[in-house]
Amino acid sequence: MKLNRLLGLVMTMVTTSAFACPEYLQGEYRKLHSKDSVNICELMENKTVLVVNTASHCGFTSQFKELEALHKKYKDKGLVVVGFASDDFKQEDDDEEKAAEICYLNYGVTFTMLAPTHVTGEQANPVFKALAKQAKEPKWNFNKYLVGKDGKLVEYFGSMTKPDSPKLAAAIEAQL
Repeated sequence: MKLNRLLGLVMTMVTTSAFACPEYLQGEYRKLHSKDSVNICELMENKTVLVVNTASHCGFTSQFKELEALHKKYKDKGLVVVGFASDDFKQEDDDEEKAAEICYLNYGVTFTMLAPTHVTGEQANPVFKALAKQAKEPKWNFNKYLVGKDGKLVEYFGSMTKPDSPKLAAAIEAQL
């Protein structure tokens, strides 16, 4: 009898958790230069998330190094960094293999990087459409959206805010 109650409780928790994921986060996205996909809800479940639109050939591309440092510093405390590669500003390499090389080899990225997708306009993916409604649509690469465990935007940081900014760190730490 106790086992049945326990199983019922676990099923309730799983069901509640699945329904807690906002609609805009529901979906699969292919990883950069991979056939594997990531379920965004599973990746972000009960985590604070830093969503970033990235490009491999941009004046801000060096921010990959600082984003990786954020990832390493806070991943065990509940932060997930997710990079959405995009060519909306004509700064992404047309060859996904080369873009991946820049991320993974040149900058040592180990956080989740997703294959190129639109982040602006009518073609924007659902994540960026929702974030644009909550804050601003990206006007360039390396915009940062800090999303709370509840899936709601906590704070928006533009391209000029570096990932090692004390303001960004304070916002992250307040969510962890």
